[in-house]
Formats: sequence, C-alpha cells, structure tokens
Amino acid sequence: MNRQRTTGVILHPTCLPSRFGIGDFGPTAAAYVEWLAGAGVAWWQVLPLHPPGPGSSPYSAISTFAGNELLISPELLIEDGVLTDEDVAEVPDFPREWVEFEQVAPYKLGLLRLAYENFRETRPLGLMRQLAEFRQRNIHWLSDYALFRALRDSRGGQAWYEWPRELALHEPQALLDWMQAHPDAVDFVEFCQFFFFRQWTSLRDWAHEMGVQIFGDVPIFVAGDSADVWGRSELFLLDDERRPTVVAGVPPDYFSATGQLWGNPIYDWPVMAGDGYAWWVSRLRHALGMVDLVRLDHFRGFAEYWEVPADATTAINGRWCPGPGRALFDAVRAELGDLPMVAEDLGEITPDVVALRKELGLPGMAILHFAFSSEPRSTFIPYALKHDLVVYTGTHDNNTTVGWFFEDATDDEREMVCRYTGAGDGEIHWDLIKLALASVSDMAVVPHQDLAGLGSDCRFNTPSVGEGNWRFRIPPPMLAEGIQSRLFGLIDVYGRMPGEGANAG
Repeated sequence: MNRQRTTGVILHPTCLPSRFGIGDFGPTAAAYVEWLAGAGVAWWQVLPLHPPGPGSSPYSAISTFAGNELLISPELLIEDGVLTDEDVAEVPDFPREWVEFEQVAPYKLGLLRLAYENFRETRPLGLMRQLAEFRQRNIHWLSDYALFRALRDSRGGQAWYEWPRELALHEPQALLDWMQAHPDAVDFVEFCQFFFFRQWTSLRDWAHEMGVQIFGDVPIFVAGDSADVWGRSELFLLDDERRPTVVAGVPPDYFSATGQLWGNPIYDWPVMAGDGYAWWVSRLRHALGMVDLVRLDHFRGFAEYWEVPADATTAINGRWCPGPGRALFDAVRAELGDLPMVAEDLGEITPDVVALRKELGLPGMAILHFAFSSEPRSTFIPYALKHDLVVYTGTHDNNTTVGWFFEDATDDEREMVCRYTGAGDGEIHWDLIKLALASVSDMAVVPHQDLAGLGSDCRFNTPSVGEGNWRFRIPPPMLAEGIQSRLFGLIDVYGRMPGEGANAG
C-alpha cells in the first residue's frame, strides 16, 4: 500500500438494491460505485465473492476460486442476449430489506438455466469464443470445480465426503464415467462461472474508471465441504477416509466464551512447502487478479494457528501450532512481486505475529469498538494509532456502531466514548466515523450500515451463530445524497480525498 490517506466503505454486493431478491453486479452495483466516487471514497471493500456454503457465509465457501453465481445480473444477461425482457417480466415479491436465500437461490438458478438453454440454442459466436478462452485460462481450477459443483448439486447439496466412496475419493475413472453421463451439468457450471467473471471484470473496470479501487478478502482457511479439499486432499491433514483429524478455530475471545470452532481442515504445511507453496501462489494470484488489495483474514494463523481435535464440540481444548511464517510470503513474493495486502491481526496477538507483519511491510487493523476500555488503555484508542494500520469503526463481524454503543458497550466504554468525542450519544455512528477519518492511519474504513446509522438488526454477521447472517440489504434511502455529501465533507476536511497526496511523517 502507498502512504496516501484514503477512505473505504464495506458492503458485500449481495446487500445492494435489486428487484431480484439479492444484490448483483448489474446497474445498481455500477450506481453504487458512482455513489462511492461522489462521496470521495477510494476503496470499496467487497468481502469474499465466492459461492457460500452452509449459513450463506462467503467465509465458508465451497470454492476459494469460483464466484457466487447468485451475483450474476439478469439485466446484464439480457444485454448479452442470453435472456429476454419477457424472461424476467414476472419476479417474485422478494423482501427489500433482507435476502431470503431459500427463495432467491432457486429463482436465480432457474434464470441461469434458462439463459444456458438460450445460449445453447442460439450459439452466439462471440460469447462462445470468449467462453472457450475463459475455460482455457482457468483450467487449473475450473474443471475440478465444475465437476464438484455438478456432483454436489445432483445430490441435493450433500457434502462430498458423504458421496459414494469412489466419487468422494476422487477416483479418476469414476469421475470420468459420471462426467460422460452428465456433460450438460458440468457445462452449465462453467457457463455460470464465465458470466460471473465477465460481469465482475466489467464492474471492477468501471470502478477503476470512477477512481474507486476494490478491496477484497482471502480467508486463511477453506471449508471442508469444498472443491479445494475434495480435489487437493493431499494438502490437508485428513485421515484415510479424507475426514479431518484436526480442525481450525480460535480460543475463547471477545466474541465467544468457548472460542470459535470453525471446523475448517488444517493445511499440511510441510507438504505445501515441498512445492514452494504452489497452491497458495495460485490462490493469491487469482485473488489479486480480481481485486486491487486483499485482506488476509486471521493473519495470526500464518505465524501460529489454533488446532482443535476434529471430534471436539467447542474450541476450548485446542493448542497453538506453528504456521508457515515468512517462508510462505517469500515464495508468493518471488512469483507475484509486491504484496498488496492487509493483515487482519485482531484478537490476542503475540510478538511473533507483529514481527511477521512488520517484516512483510503489511498494514494491520484497528477497530474503534475495541478502543475505549478504561483499564488498560487499548492500543486502538485513536491517539495511539499508527500510519501502518487500517482503522475501522467496526468490521463485518462486529455489531453496527449504533448496536454496539447501545447494546454491547459497557457503561465505562460509553462514558469514555462521550468524554473522548466531546459529544453525546445522539449520532454516535458519525462520532466514530469522524474519529476514524481524523486519525493518522493511512486508510479508514466504515461499514455502510454505520453511514446510515443502523442498529444491530442490520449487522452483516454474528460470529459463532450459524443462521440469520449475511441477509442485510440497503434500500435506496440508505444511498441518500445527504449521507453522501456528509461523508464527502468529512473525507475532504480530514485530507482523505483520492489523489490528495501522501501522508507526512
């Protein structure tokens, strides 16, 4: 990252307005980019864009390479000639304030299947050529994912380790036989991925044209029920039946007294080191081909990670184990060059994690919701912040600022906030936004919910709670010109306008 003072806004694209029940990469996404640019925002933090697994979380995706087909815009498919206006003339009466995934998914997949049938019937030469080129460029992940997804869908979403043994163990002849019997199922998945990346690339290019950069996300671990584990089982600590022997999590913390039992398989780091961390190089090359900057989720895990027995019911009885450390990042840098990354270094951070981050020259993170403990003083309190931090009011895992202040903060924290800001609690969200933007930190990032002053019912995600997350959407009033102009004024006064110049010091 350069040393320019900038501002970002967090909003997952599923949250955008759309008459199709979920946000997508279509006209409202392009309009949102214009809204951000008009507010002086330099970064759109989009969070992971992968196909979600159970709980609809993009952090438990069924592939770390594929895209979420629910983000494909029907309106852009009409422009490409694979859908018609008549195909979308009758749309279910979806809620505007939240995503009903159980209703949205079959509807949008139905539209995509209709688009696929139209494509096969009309055989547009230009799109067919581009699809063939897309397949060739992405062969290192696409063919395996398409087969995995087609198999999974054919079995009603059943996890791969519950499939017939020859399919679960990735036996080549069994897979070939199945694929030859179901060619259209595999072809359809590749068709969807082609249009996902076609539309995302167009949206990203539009953002760049408007002066907005894209801030993405790379979760450290992948889901057990994913194409990554199914297809590359040798890279994970699994038994002979390809079930995890140990899983990932974190010990008891702010979010949970019993820790967070994520359940992700653990990497076999020595095996990965044997080929120069080639899978990680490929993963990060792919991610950085989609976005301009990535947040490395759970950066601590690269220094040491919390390992829990696979049969545990909580994350309490785990142990810390050494991660790959600098060797991984040296291998990545040797292949990809600079590391445009931010280290998510929250929680209980030890000196070795700080040392690794600083050796790599990566910015860390600071959260203002954690800044106002009276004793001991938090290192996140604004006067203690550093240039090489990205400061947030809160992240996708936090409550909204209004929800935090009125429901989660202690009496001492509320008093400290009011004393620190010299303000009351009437607009606590803008008080914290001002603190973030006024800070010395090079980048300040705000969830869109905080710009709109929303409460806890509008948060993105509640850690350790499996259901009811990732449903939030913003109706048009939350994109009001008044919010935009107010944010623009703060970005201007605190010297964070794009292209304004580098930090002093």
